[in-house]
Amino acid sequence: MVALFMANKKTQLPVAILAGGLATRMLPLTESMPKSLLLVNGEPFIAHQLRLLRTQGITEAVLCTGFLGEQIVSYVGEGRAFGVNVQYSDDGEKALGTAGAIRQALPLLGTSFFVLYGDSYLMCNFSAVEMAFLDSKKMGLMTLYANRGLYDRSNVEFADGTIRKYDKKVATPEMQHIDYGLGVFMAEAFEGYEEGAPLDLECVYQDLLTKGQLGAFEVHERFYEIGSFSGLHELGELLA
Repeated sequence: MVALFMANKKTQLPVAILAGGLATRMLPLTESMPKSLLLVNGEPFIAHQLRLLRTQGITEAVLCTGFLGEQIVSYVGEGRAFGVNVQYSDDGEKALGTAGAIRQALPLLGTSFFVLYGDSYLMCNFSAVEMAFLDSKKMGLMTLYANRGLYDRSNVEFADGTIRKYDKKVATPEMQHIDYGLGVFMAEAFEGYEEGAPLDLECVYQDLLTKGQLGAFEVHERFYEIGSFSGLHELGELLA
């Protein structure tokens, strides 16, 4: 019965799903299977994720694949079984990093788009996030959750509706929020970086913050993920 309460308006933006990582934290399950295909209650995670996006009004998705990406393509296809039109952008022989994968997918994404981690199951209101992004008139927007160190290490200093600091490596006592796993960007946010070089999304967020071009939207629904064994178990219990 999860997500039946989310009768949101149809969102207008496509979503890029980052599904190209090696998922080393989930070994040995991911030795021969991409993380997106890990089973949750007997069904690959990507099926649950795409159906959730459809309830949010998402109709267009680009799966950014890499390691064992052909397995994802084989399972999802064009996305018809999930009500979402799915296209693909693959890293190729060289891992591009999370932001590098987005840069490669830009021709399929258009001028503005959501970015979602491939292991995240998020029940926030996407249309509200989209509206906040459009209202901000900024090149990027990060969604935040008041995590307070509960589900993972908090990495954002947030006060008075503004992100003061974001750092996934060095924590401060003032970091009570966490990057929720859903961003919105203009394509131009990914310009000016070295062509073909690996690039992490954290770097793009930090650069936008320095330029005063990063908006923020606080959500109140906790995040679920399959990037850890405990997270995989919790999501299975939720969807059961």
